[in-house]
Amino acid sequence: MTKLKTYKDTTPVLIEKVKKGANTPYHILTEKDQTVFVISSGLNGREFNKTSGYFNNFSGIQTYQCLYGSGILLMQRNDESEEAKEFMIVRLNPHTQVDAPAGWFICLVNTGKSFLIVLKNNSLDKEYKDVKSISEKKGFAYYIVEKRGEIAFEPNPNYRVHPQITTE
Repeated sequence: MTKLKTYKDTTPVLIEKVKKGANTPYHILTEKDQTVFVISSGLNGREFNKTSGYFNNFSGIQTYQCLYGSGILLMQRNDESEEAKEFMIVRLNPHTQVDAPAGWFICLVNTGKSFLIVLKNNSLDKEYKDVKSISEKKGFAYYIVEKRGEIAFEPNPNYRVHPQITTE
């Protein structure tokens, strides 16, 4: 099954609404026990194109493997009051593999000049994902933006707590 995500689908988690964002921010291709994300390059205003993100409550480890392009995998863990407790980024390049445990919010960001294509080892069953709390906070604790041609992290004002950004 193929799902096409439009600019309107990602608007609730963007730093700002812009007149013209990425028409087709990303595609999700799902078959049996795997999912492929194809994220378009470009910006929505000053923010890099990304997936909407979701809370991973799958009982096991989810493995993400970058097949093409470059980007960032965001992982955020919240406390009981939905404030960010941990914020981790993993730079994605072809052959990079990341194991994401249950209990983390996950988002893919394309910071490259071409498509970012990422394979995940299981399908996105509705029972294993939650998008509500991310939408309520308008995204993750930090937005990935372009500043003077560089990748930068801008705090999301809808969070009171902005944990230190760790890298893996």
